[in-house]
Amino acid sequence: MSTYKSAIDHIREIKAKHGNWQNISESDAARMMVQNRFKTGLDIAKYTAAIMRKDMAEYDADHSKYTQSLGAWHGFVAQQTMYAKKKYFGTTEKTYIYLSGWMVAALRSELGPLPDQSMHEKTTVPALIEEIYTFLRQADAKVLNDYFRELNAAKEAGQDTTEIEEKINNFDSHVVPIIADIDAGFGNEEATYLLTKAMIEAGACAIQIENQVSDAKQCGHQAGKVTVPHEDFISKLNAIRYAFLELGVDDGVIVARTDSEGASLTQKIPVSEQPGDLASKYIDFIDVEEIDIADAKENDVLLKRDGKLVRPVRLANGLYQFREETNIDRVVLDCVTALENGADLLWIETPTPDVEHIKMMVDRIKEQRPEAKLVYNNSPSFNWTLNFRKQVIAKWEEEGKDVSAYDK
Repeated sequence: MSTYKSAIDHIREIKAKHGNWQNISESDAARMMVQNRFKTGLDIAKYTAAIMRKDMAEYDADHSKYTQSLGAWHGFVAQQTMYAKKKYFGTTEKTYIYLSGWMVAALRSELGPLPDQSMHEKTTVPALIEEIYTFLRQADAKVLNDYFRELNAAKEAGQDTTEIEEKINNFDSHVVPIIADIDAGFGNEEATYLLTKAMIEAGACAIQIENQVSDAKQCGHQAGKVTVPHEDFISKLNAIRYAFLELGVDDGVIVARTDSEGASLTQKIPVSEQPGDLASKYIDFIDVEEIDIADAKENDVLLKRDGKLVRPVRLANGLYQFREETNIDRVVLDCVTALENGADLLWIETPTPDVEHIKMMVDRIKEQRPEAKLVYNNSPSFNWTLNFRKQVIAKWEEEGKDVSAYDK
């Protein structure tokens, strides 16, 4: 980033080089450079990616240094949020914007308010990212303009300008990282790659993607969710990383979300090359019934499991059903696999906010991947107060305390 002084020196140098720019004010041109430091969305993506990587490293060293991401469905909302953050906390440090697919579907689609099922226009997402950063850059320009007015007034009054120049040179930008929800990628890995590029070019430094089937996507809190085999999800993680690298955002962040806790179905059975491979582990979660070959129907799908012939439990719509009580094991495998294949952060979608429950899953993941970091959903879909009250009362009951005075 240029300081005000270095920007003046730069303008003075190129004025001397060209010789006929005498009408150009060095201070005015330098002010414009400082007020508009981000020229493109890629400038923003690179700048904010570096912030996220720094924050992640600080969190690894000290878990009390976590970050918070605040939802915004319009650029003005994001702008006012950052104004308030600086007003009441003095800084935007460790504060991000979260762009939720749920909010986009509900509030930004031209098709009207929609459920969180990836039915909105995919281009709405990069358009909103660009809009948010337009408003945040405007906030920078406005506040810095006030500082420059203060600087000019001090100069005219013959006062010391050291303090105001330090405010300008050490300005805390309103431009913060955006974690952008790409749902399940809006199609195959090629579609994921193309949309990711558009989101990065608009300024996103972090892409969140989930392991649901794209054309059967459900809100995270709804039943009937259908997940994809790990190989399919890994191909989308790779697509996102390729997009980051192609555009020069080497520090780009991938948030891998698993919906497996609430998902009971899969669309297809992956191909296992050898016992114990990733596909085999996924197939082992599928519910089956043992049959005799004589009972097999024409065009039945059959598997061999533990030396026995079995038929996967399949619904009328062709989807395969997972065995009951496998959801947590699937969550753990999803997360470990994602971290082994390019993901940086984890998102575990849960039906209710339950700290002990989420801790149990993260502890299991950390047994295999100690560096695992969780992004937890502080969703308005949850009644946090009610849920935590119930959890505390349940714990007191287990401890034998009298809770008759409390409304459960």
